[in-house]
Amino acid sequence: MSSCGVALPRAPLDFPPRASLRVERVELHFTSLSRLYPSLLSRLLIMSDYEEEMDVDAPSKVQFTSENASGKKRTAADLPVEAQDNLPWVEKYRPSSLEDVSGHQDILATINRFIEANRLPHLLLYGPPGTGKTSTVLALARRIYGEKNMRQMVLELNASDDRGIDVVREQIKTFASTKQIFSMAPQSGNSGMAGFKLIVLDEADAMTATAQMALRRIMERYTANTRFCIIANYTHKLSPALLSRCTRFRFSPLKEADIRSLVDQVIEKEQVRIQPEAVDSLVALSKGDMRRALNVLQACHASSIPLPMRGAPNAPRPEPETITNTTIYDCIAAPHPSDIQEIMSTILSTSDVTSCLNTVNTLKANKGLALADILSALVDQLQRLEVPAQTRITWLEGLAEIEWRLSGGGSEAVQTGGLVGVVRNGCELMGDKGIPLV
Repeated sequence: MSSCGVALPRAPLDFPPRASLRVERVELHFTSLSRLYPSLLSRLLIMSDYEEEMDVDAPSKVQFTSENASGKKRTAADLPVEAQDNLPWVEKYRPSSLEDVSGHQDILATINRFIEANRLPHLLLYGPPGTGKTSTVLALARRIYGEKNMRQMVLELNASDDRGIDVVREQIKTFASTKQIFSMAPQSGNSGMAGFKLIVLDEADAMTATAQMALRRIMERYTANTRFCIIANYTHKLSPALLSRCTRFRFSPLKEADIRSLVDQVIEKEQVRIQPEAVDSLVALSKGDMRRALNVLQACHASSIPLPMRGAPNAPRPEPETITNTTIYDCIAAPHPSDIQEIMSTILSTSDVTSCLNTVNTLKANKGLALADILSALVDQLQRLEVPAQTRITWLEGLAEIEWRLSGGGSEAVQTGGLVGVVRNGCELMGDKGIPLV
């Protein structure tokens, strides 16, 4: 009987000496708590006895694999319906296998050959955003290790957040230097190649120069049990020593056919009401960026769903509105083609600079357009005109200079006048010849 009046079942449990000492220590520390919870000490005794039994070594015939674990990392397909509805479509429709990745068939075929031959090198995937670099790496890891083993065999870091040398010395080096203790059971659908770990460094071009210098030695030292996959947007920001240690693949902007294929699938599955012309505009404005296309489509779809009426929660919700061309351009805040056509017809047809400035400034004020967006759209339209080479050169050189000044913080009012002047100078080179509009 303890001092708190709780009977301690020592005899029936038959504790070893070390367990008895542990129990006596528990009694001294938790006497006050046992008055509030009479069953506390008995539970601790049972846990102590369990710990004593677990001190023995596991039999040598037991093979530890991640298959024995009951826990499983949920994917988007395993989430409840409510959770899937709240997911961004970029994550919800992220490809789960290499076969589902859009475009870049030659790169995917080469990576598949690396996996089948069990000769995966260090990889460097670079290119513009939204072209499938991260999706390819995640699908590659899922192909090699399977869904259950990814968490323990793959280290994924975003170098934009963790970009210093401390991350290289602590997290990356610790993960790369440790070897696998127990053999992993081969996953169905892969080649059974799970003998090395995979370190994914996303946006590695944001890493400091010191961190890149430290990383190159780690890549050489732990190649036997670790592979590195570096993802970047710009290779000129990476150390030449890192570039020479990796097999490089450039992910170019996706073709419109590849973007349209996935966009059509999302429209069908999410039951989006959208006009065919709006789909064409969405694909064209994405400019090879799949992430941008899906984000804009989801934003337009969310804005087309009417909100429920206040005070009438059970009232039937109205049908979603149809997404139009104007909806797409308003969501992206890009100038509508009709606005650009109005600017071009005014500048190309009249020599009155004041009238041209008034047209541009009025559209900027009424539509809330930025001069940089007007400039980009205007360049696309001017390149389609059939004009002499000298006129085209004058336009492109002048507009490029204006874009550079805007990026450096130049005044929009001053650069608007410069834009009108550059286009008019090109027209003056043609003399009395008219410029046909397209």
